Amino acid sequence: MDVDSIRTFCLSFPDSTEKLQWGDDLCFKVGGKIFVMLGLDNPRLCFKCTPDTFAELIEREDIRPAPYVGRYKWVMLDRLDAAGDEELQDLIRQSFEMVPAKAPKKKATWKRTPAKRVARPASKKRKRR
Repeated sequence: MDVDSIRTFCLSFPDSTEKLQWGDDLCFKVGGKIFVMLGLDNPRLCFKCTPDTFAELIEREDIRPAPYVGRYKWVMLDRLDAAGDEELQDLIRQSFEMVPAKAPKKKATWKRTPAKRVARPASKKRKRR
């Protein structure tokens, strides 16, 4: 797959968006969370995968743990042809499905209520000095 076909494939998912971040990285997101990063100047690809797939992929030539996020089972393909087209599409699809599943649920919005003032009993009033 080349840059254009990866871009087209990533944008074919429902609610997916793209944003250029960190210089030349085209980030594909769903629900505000990145599921694929695609380097444009130096074509490379990063995506999230399962722990088993991660272990298998990093054994291959030109595939390694992604910088900064490798501990979260993200891999980096140093060449776009490091995996076949069908396999790459399947891996991208899995990443798309995993990322929103791990996203935190929306937090409840709490309204701040003013504290209630409690009157002290007359017998316990403090004396002023």
